[in-house]
Amino acid sequence: MSATTAAAPKHRALPIAGERRATQEAAPIHNPYDGSVVATIGVGTAADMDDAIAAAVRAFRDFRRWPRHKRKALLLDVATRLRDRRAEFVDLMIAESGKPRIYAGIEVDRAVTTFTLAAEECTRFGGEVLPLDLAPATEGYTAIVGRFPVGVVGAISPFNFPLNLVAHKLAPAIAVGNCVVLKPPPQAPLSALLLADVCYAAGMPPEALSVIHCPVEVAEKLATDERIALLSFTGSAAVGWHLKSIAGKKRVVLELGGNAAAIVASDADLAWAAKRCALGSFAQAGQVCIKVQRIFVEQPVFDEFGALYRNETANLRTGDPALADTIVGPMIDSRSADRVSAWLDEALRGGATVLAGGARQGNVLQPTILSGTTSTMKVEAEEVFGPISTIAPVSSIEEGFARANESRYGLQAGVFTYDVRTIAKAFEELEVGGVIINDYPTLRVDNFPYGGVKDSGFGREGVRYAMEEMTEYKTLVVKYR
Repeated sequence: MSATTAAAPKHRALPIAGERRATQEAAPIHNPYDGSVVATIGVGTAADMDDAIAAAVRAFRDFRRWPRHKRKALLLDVATRLRDRRAEFVDLMIAESGKPRIYAGIEVDRAVTTFTLAAEECTRFGGEVLPLDLAPATEGYTAIVGRFPVGVVGAISPFNFPLNLVAHKLAPAIAVGNCVVLKPPPQAPLSALLLADVCYAAGMPPEALSVIHCPVEVAEKLATDERIALLSFTGSAAVGWHLKSIAGKKRVVLELGGNAAAIVASDADLAWAAKRCALGSFAQAGQVCIKVQRIFVEQPVFDEFGALYRNETANLRTGDPALADTIVGPMIDSRSADRVSAWLDEALRGGATVLAGGARQGNVLQPTILSGTTSTMKVEAEEVFGPISTIAPVSSIEEGFARANESRYGLQAGVFTYDVRTIAKAFEELEVGGVIINDYPTLRVDNFPYGGVKDSGFGREGVRYAMEEMTEYKTLVVKYR
């Protein structure tokens, strides 16, 4: 099935406050590869957002009291239904986001894992008992420390993982008993709507989950409305930090961007490193916040690694995301493609050299490798979020770490080495939220804590860690004697 014939509804009404709303305005969702209209979707208003929040507040009174076995059953049912409808979700993601077929399939499988992890954590996530007889005055006292749901979670998700990054907000919230008002990505909201349908079919109370496709000024209510207890945002640094600045006293979890570095030591398995760096640089057109953007290679192996990396890049299939072997699909829209092209032109005017790629056809940009870049060029300093990566030699691992840290971002980094001293130094020195050894920084497994430092974020996701963010400690002190 091609991207242009992928099954999708002709129009999607928004599930708001327990009902399907026929909004006055509808917006088209375009296929990034061929420009066709995949579907139309309702556009929510400020009144719709207010109704959704009010409904979630009402639903929370009951949903927070659901027993763990009931929440677990709901989460497992969602996972089962996702698995059963895998092909439908894959085709929809290809059509609305341009995600290559192989990665769309992986994303559905990961979403199944995310909900399964949440179901497992649901029944073992709890508090602790603390002895308080630290002094004669508190003999006979004991503290029970529990975790309780915060309330209504406002969730804003991005287009590049239109299913699993929604799952990383919904599944932990459900696991601890929170209700959710979700604003899906404007470019690719259909997968989130289909996931909501799956949740309702599995038994999610309709008022406990609303999905609102809406303009920015309406979405900002998720940050400013005091009835929202926690805002969970995944997207660009500029938008994320703006939302935090207007969020007042509420909790905020930000999963933002980066310009991830891969550092290749002279003792590395160069063939493996080159293969993984090529995939990490260009899969899904580089529209991944932990894509390989900057590569620093120890001088003695720079030429050998560079040749292997260029060869691996040349072998990546580029184009139609519906084909089974496509790795590099289209940019999400022409505006994004124009921006990446402009950044490439800026680098070339500044003295950079194209080692591979550089061409463009529509929204499809060829995987592009640059050398001779500087840390002030946008292709190094900012999050390129496209199929451009830079490569440079370094005189030592220490210089590689220093170059990697020369950034306002700090999400993840990859280091290719078998030297335990280098591994220990990487863990200690790299200013990032995650250090990946002998693989690309693009690696994420859905159970580990994921997030960044500096401008890359605030707080952590990863199912159990998101559950911690979405709960409050409460302490009960009992005097037994």
